[in-house]
Amino acid sequence: MAIAPRSFRYQLDADSAVATLTLDRPERLNALTFEVYEELRATFDALDTEPGVRAILLTGSGRAFCSGGDVESIIGELFARDARGLLDFTRATGALIRSMIGCRRPIVGALNGTVAGAGAVIACACDLRIAAESAKIAFLFPKVGLSGADMGASWLLPRIVGLGRAMEILMGGEFVDATTAERIGLYHAVVPAERCLGEARARAEKLAAGPSFALEVTKKMLYREAAMDLDAALQAEVEIQSICMQDPNFREAYEAFRGKRPPQFG
Repeated sequence: MAIAPRSFRYQLDADSAVATLTLDRPERLNALTFEVYEELRATFDALDTEPGVRAILLTGSGRAFCSGGDVESIIGELFARDARGLLDFTRATGALIRSMIGCRRPIVGALNGTVAGAGAVIACACDLRIAAESAKIAFLFPKVGLSGADMGASWLLPRIVGLGRAMEILMGGEFVDATTAERIGLYHAVVPAERCLGEARARAEKLAAGPSFALEVTKKMLYREAAMDLDAALQAEVEIQSICMQDPNFREAYEAFRGKRPPQFG
């Protein structure tokens, strides 16, 4: 099935094998609607196995990456729902994060501007985060009377910045400027706004040119091993590394070294 979302832009560069998803509601700071949530989830599910895709770039148009749920299109409508309807919505938001974490392709976030609420959790679900200097970030949920533990934020954020920092950020709901976010490890790099997309794309292209199976396994094991003790983690790595040694990319790296040439990974 062709990937053709209606609520955001999708583009696949066949030469680099990088698929770009661009949130495209700049007049609303790329606020999320029910449709955006569902189409993002479906797209990440599809990109997990889409031929010709080896890395994913996620960004926004205009001056924001994503400002969270749209107050008019989502928040107001939620007051008309009963408990079952509210559960349906929160399950749908969590499903998006599950799809991003489960996607075997590396995901690079180009955080071109403000990152807030659900947008902050989506950013955390990216494997790498390259931010513009204007990309302040906040998990705003406590500011509107909701738990900071939303969409997996209380699972993701401590793994990125540590429990103490996560406690402060998720309970306070305040914006963290881009410089501080980089210092505490929430952002991997902060660059001038005009360089953000280009830098993120370069990271995505580098990952796309890497050994796809090895990168898939690395992402999967980083999340799996977080819940393991050392013995279980070592055993899991023993088994998966022996499988990687049977992958053609392992031999290609060896032959490239012997031939004094760059490897051509599949």
